[in-house]
Amino acid sequence: MRRKSEARRLDILRAAARVFRRSGVAAAGMREIADEANLSPGNLYYYFVGKDELLFFCQDGSVERMLEAAEAALTSTLPVTERLRTLIRAHLHYTLEELEGATAHLEIDMLAEGLRRTIIEKRDKYEQAVRALIVKGIKRGEFASCDAALVARAILGALNWTSRWYRPDGAQSVAEISDGLADYLVRGIAAAPQTNAAPVRAISGGRK
Repeated sequence: MRRKSEARRLDILRAAARVFRRSGVAAAGMREIADEANLSPGNLYYYFVGKDELLFFCQDGSVERMLEAAEAALTSTLPVTERLRTLIRAHLHYTLEELEGATAHLEIDMLAEGLRRTIIEKRDKYEQAVRALIVKGIKRGEFASCDAALVARAILGALNWTSRWYRPDGAQSVAEISDGLADYLVRGIAAAPQTNAAPVRAISGGRK
């Protein structure tokens, strides 16, 4: 029964995310969310006490999964460039393909203070993990010397903004967008390739 209840809650969160994306969080109503989830408003309130709670759980579930992906990236033995690529793909999967993640970062101000603080703390922890990964790449010579905090925020800003313009029926799939952004963002901070070749000396002409 507990597993069934949790599965139903997840269905409701996905229905709520669809409504949030379609109508906007401010305009979305509990009745519209109940209709999307094939529930009566009374049954919806059995699972969630209000829109704030629905929005919170949409955000919290996504951030938790992103934190798990970041932790895996930090402890992996792969090259840091590949770890960052993998983390970028995971980030976009959780925010674009898993519907409840579509509002994971961009609607923080809609939450009540206590709920907002919880999400912000987790977001900050995630940003710190991304920053630590970039620092690791710099130390290993895989990334060019840079301001890791600034670069981490630039990368996360680019990834989070996809929630604003991505459309499931658009020209590119999530996988294509993920691969393209991973390539572009990682290549942008990659260290210049080293060369061991001796410098070419100018050859003088023949004797006069």
